[in-house]
Amino acid sequence: MQATAESVPPPERDAINGPYWDGLAAGSLSFQRCDCCAKAWLPARSECPHCLQDRWHWEKAEGGARLVSWVVYHIAYHPAFANRLPYNVAVVELDEGPRMISNVVQIDDPERLVIDQRLRLVFEDEGATAVARFAPA
Repeated sequence: MQATAESVPPPERDAINGPYWDGLAAGSLSFQRCDCCAKAWLPARSECPHCLQDRWHWEKAEGGARLVSWVVYHIAYHPAFANRLPYNVAVVELDEGPRMISNVVQIDDPERLVIDQRLRLVFEDEGATAVARFAPA
């Protein structure tokens, strides 16, 4: 499928990340947690990024998070984002521990974002794909 100004390329799904995308479609954000060291992570992968063990399980996030860092883009590096300028890309840390890359939405001015700002999970549709985004708590 060729991306147009209105569409974002769909994610590449596989056996490892499928439960993540299925969870979002069902209205929940899931992450993996290691059965050996108890560390949690996103994005999905076949082994723990901390201890490299391949024994893990999926958990659902409650929806709370904090803002770790962000950048505001004023240039669209893909045509699908041209009508969103300026937009932010943020690193958020879920209350359960894992960090993920997302966007902070429902804000008027990106200058009002602050480190450690409390956020809450919101779901948005990106074409036919549900995505996790965050809004001020």
